[in-house]
Amino acid sequence: MSSNPFGSEITGTDILEDLEFFDDWEDRYRYIIDLGKKLPTMPDELKTDLNFVHGCQSQVWISHQFQPDSNTLHFLVDSDAHIVRGLAAMVMAAFNQKPPRDILDFDIEGYFGNTQLIQHLSPTRGNGLKSMVNKIREAASAHR
Repeated sequence: MSSNPFGSEITGTDILEDLEFFDDWEDRYRYIIDLGKKLPTMPDELKTDLNFVHGCQSQVWISHQFQPDSNTLHFLVDSDAHIVRGLAAMVMAAFNQKPPRDILDFDIEGYFGNTQLIQHLSPTRGNGLKSMVNKIREAASAHR
């Protein structure tokens, strides 16, 4: 998998701290979209039915690779929608390059609750976000 700064160079804590600087949601959305632009490109051959995330309003794919030597999961994610790529980047900051147990134990609801983002998303975007998290947790469950 290609180099992915999310989970190491860009963490969930970093994102939460950055979001505190913005006073209005328009600026926060721009920041989230900019995060999505930092995601590595997912090769087309990984955009398969197996990696497709069902339940999202947009097209989303998540691919993973387990690294047994470090006991970590490494993810690639892509979407055809800018805001969804940004949301996926936030998920990657929380889950990428982490051990399966840490992924399963992480309080993702609390993480997104701290951003106050969920209440500003449409219900379909919120469901899509849950679908992304579920797909990642399925991968973690398979490798614990």
